[in-house]
Amino acid sequence: MSSTIPFRPLLSLLLAYAVSPLEAAEGPRLPAWRARMVGISPAEYVAQRASTPVVIDGRLDEPAWASAPWTADFVDIEGDARPRPSLRTRAKILWDERFLYVAAELEEPHLWATLTEHDSVIFQDPDFEVFMDPDGDTHEYYEFEINALNTGWDLFLPKPYIDGGKARNEWEIPGLRTAVHLRGTLNDPRDTDIGWTVEMAFPWSAFRPPGSDSSAAARAPAEGDIWRMNFSRVQWQVVTSSARYEKVPNTPENNWVWSPQGVIDMHRPEMWGRVLFSGKPAAGAVVMPPVPGSEARRRAVELYYAQLDHRRAQGRWGQTLDELKWSASAGVPAPELQATADGYRFAVPFREAERTGRWVIRQDRLLTLEGSNE
Repeated sequence: MSSTIPFRPLLSLLLAYAVSPLEAAEGPRLPAWRARMVGISPAEYVAQRASTPVVIDGRLDEPAWASAPWTADFVDIEGDARPRPSLRTRAKILWDERFLYVAAELEEPHLWATLTEHDSVIFQDPDFEVFMDPDGDTHEYYEFEINALNTGWDLFLPKPYIDGGKARNEWEIPGLRTAVHLRGTLNDPRDTDIGWTVEMAFPWSAFRPPGSDSSAAARAPAEGDIWRMNFSRVQWQVVTSSARYEKVPNTPENNWVWSPQGVIDMHRPEMWGRVLFSGKPAAGAVVMPPVPGSEARRRAVELYYAQLDHRRAQGRWGQTLDELKWSASAGVPAPELQATADGYRFAVPFREAERTGRWVIRQDRLLTLEGSNE
């Protein structure tokens, strides 16, 4: 399969709107956002500045890693709707003036990998994946996948697949450093392995969209900056045959993630976790600030999904809130719906203490905050 064809995202989109046996038994299906996503609170992590140099060798034995907290153990991509993963996965984040560092530990009794060519479709092997949206607007985000052979696949997404985005597979990360450490034997089903660790260093200069001004200065985040990020592990069920691992036929992969998506699709950036960058000592208390106007943001995203449902049913975007079956809440300002040449634009205002602002979303999911800073 060509690596430029988003097979898994298209399959995931179909699965996201499929009716499960449970939903069929309980009655009509609710829209995916309300039924599966609205109750999920994105995970949070404070990324500390590296206190000592980080050597990218796949072994997480530097003092800097020892002081960095682990994320919570990964869960199924659909969250509490599915059983907890059978194998443990967790990650850490560090940073300094040159790099964003990501490390992960994957429990794995059957270490295997086959892909050795850069930019292969890495998730056809068991893999670890990193997703990064520096400004959190769901557009112009970055993805990197790696397998146990240290083979990588870097991608730039101008916007999510279901919004018409096409992956820029030619995008590369100059200066990227990666390493894998195996705790066992690779591609040998005769023994039981422990797992693998992966270590990555992304230069800050990588986070520049293709075609942008290369002279623009790339810098590390400032104290308190917040990115939207997520991590994913793809796991296949395997059997041994002829002394080698083979995937169980007609069995889909498991998707285990740091911050659950609610649906089987990693390309829902509005659901990714929040990562705050701090240069304060590890012992210092760093408080993650709340999302400004979080309820307004939630409503904006819900209206976006309501429009998707309406267009799917009616073949066009809804022109009024009544068409979208929007129910006003007491004391909550009504959203503003504006038709545009390309589709629509929602603005959902909010007031918190002495701060006012509004979350704005349009038909291609671009989500921006006006009047306040996250």
